Amino acid sequence: MTSTDSARPSPAQFVGYVFGRTLPDSMREWVRHDVLGPGGKRRFLLRWNLPLIPPLLLLLLIPASSVWIPIMMMLLLLLPWTYFSVALMPIWQRHRLQQHGFDPALLGAEERARADRVREDYERRHGRLA
Repeated sequence: MTSTDSARPSPAQFVGYVFGRTLPDSMREWVRHDVLGPGGKRRFLLRWNLPLIPPLLLLLLIPASSVWIPIMMMLLLLLPWTYFSVALMPIWQRHRLQQHGFDPALLGAEERARADRVREDYERRHGRLA
């Protein structure tokens, strides 16, 4: 049994979690896996961007001489929205970790460990940096 199977939120709890509510302490490991686990960034982007699609599809109802005009209007809104959601993802992830009682330094732990390994490998081969 994995940590994600032990305490999963109910559908009502999950909807509350998606909208920013804090889950009970029994689900902390599920939250950690959701934020930091494999696919965490993809899940964040889907949860952040999918609700925007239905209102954008309403732009197709605007009469235009070509279907490209509403599509370009949709892209004009969707591209900056996606760009800023990617840019603000670490801030939101850090907030979710703090909200559920985790150390926010967990967010960059893998990248720091990889950078340390690369540095140690470099120093082993070429000597210590000044």
